[in-house]
Amino acid sequence: MKICVYAICKNESKFVRRWMDSMTEADAVIVLDTGSEDDTVEKLRQAGAVVVQQTIAPWRFDAARNQSLALVPDDADICVCTDLDEVFQPGWRAKLEAAWQPGTTQASYRYTWNFNPDGSEGYVFWIEKIHARHGFQWTHPVHEVLTWIDPETPQHKITVEGIQLDHHADDQKSRGQYLELLELSVQESPEDDRNRHYLGREYFFYGQWDHCIAVMQQHLAMPNATWADERCASMRYIAKAYQQKGDLASAERWFWRAIAEAPHVREPYIDFAMLLYHQKAWDGMIYMLNKALSITERPRTYICESNAWGSLPWDLRSLGYYYTGRMQQAFDDIKQAVMLAPQDERLKENMAMIEREMAKSPSADIAHSMK
Repeated sequence: MKICVYAICKNESKFVRRWMDSMTEADAVIVLDTGSEDDTVEKLRQAGAVVVQQTIAPWRFDAARNQSLALVPDDADICVCTDLDEVFQPGWRAKLEAAWQPGTTQASYRYTWNFNPDGSEGYVFWIEKIHARHGFQWTHPVHEVLTWIDPETPQHKITVEGIQLDHHADDQKSRGQYLELLELSVQESPEDDRNRHYLGREYFFYGQWDHCIAVMQQHLAMPNATWADERCASMRYIAKAYQQKGDLASAERWFWRAIAEAPHVREPYIDFAMLLYHQKAWDGMIYMLNKALSITERPRTYICESNAWGSLPWDLRSLGYYYTGRMQQAFDDIKQAVMLAPQDERLKENMAMIEREMAKSPSADIAHSMK
């Protein structure tokens, strides 16, 4: 079985050695360099990669990905698309070969998109950038996706347990081009609901609250926008945009709608709890966090935010219990929060404070000094 890794890059010299060490299990590593001005190309070639240099103008990610895929030999059995700031954990090839059967077209595997300051995993979901050599092309100028283009052959996707790809992002990289490319993507494919959701999200990141609300409402009105988790996310962004505008009544209405749309995910409950935290509505906040923490299976999709599965819900509920005088419950929750975020000094200070309060008098009134 011939396995080829392919990638695009530009000015990523600092990632070359780590990335190439991670990709050595492949039979070939092929890179399209789109204009490096540092020694990225030289380092890649020294490490054994095949490198072709080409300018992509006007820039779009799908064009670059397709050009890099075209460099992969036709006799390759499996193509593995990664970026230079990503790293496979060792043993990925053996797991892939064991799972890949004749007729397989695409594989999904676990992906850690970012890491918390203490080194623990942050945003985790499953991606599918391992695929057969033929029958695919990349589409969309940004947030590009693999598209199956062989109508004569049915798709056969597999899930490979045990493959782990870690993303160690370059914080110096600008995403300034994303908004323009997303606007272009929506213009080119107005029927694509995912890209419209991404565009609304990008407007939120840019603080363009009214644009975010309008585009997310467009997304919700699309006939093909049927995935409940993503619809819920659009509603949450609308709610948070209204919250930023100071319209808390509208924010609350949209948070309720988000919960009704996807009651099986934690995120809308956490978002609503944050709103109630700022309003000091402790009992309502506790209710939302009880609902969130009753969900124990973490989804494998990209609609799964790291803070919902880290210390935050335990931290917030501890505060709710603290301010309503339930010290033992507050202590139990802050202890769990510290276990999940052991480097967080604020959490440790809060736990010590609760211990002091409980030692003084288990039934004493609360001093309201937690943060």
